[in-house]
Amino acid sequence: MTRQKNALTGYFVASMPSNGEEPEYMQLAKWISSVTDDTDETSEATGYYDGDGNPTTDVTARLEQYSFEGMYDKDDPAMAFINSIKREVGEGRKIMFKKVDSDGTEIEGPATVTVPITSGGEATEFATFSCTIGFDRKPTITAAP
Repeated sequence: MTRQKNALTGYFVASMPSNGEEPEYMQLAKWISSVTDDTDETSEATGYYDGDGNPTTDVTARLEQYSFEGMYDKDDPAMAFINSIKREVGEGRKIMFKKVDSDGTEIEGPATVTVPITSGGEATEFATFSCTIGFDRKPTITAAP
């Protein structure tokens, strides 16, 4: 298998569409220096009498989420969009999120933005940008063409 650079993976954000319209995605890429897969799972281990006495593990919940870090650019549409919802709560933080793997596979669905940061840092540095975006349910996966 050929190795692929992380920069070949695309991340896109959009406001929640209304009336069955298609999302108008903006790429979250400019000045982003790091993306971390922060997926979290909940599981439980239980031993049963019909087994050998050792517990088996069942995954009971999964939150697929990605953390972004970089420098804030108020003129970048994706960053400006994240900035526009940073003071919102509840439904105000709901967005559409799409990840496009380097092979063209698309992972897409409703998501929530948490801990959006669009300012701060050392006096000699550019403003910080960071946020975490997590799918609200199992995303739709469309295989590469």
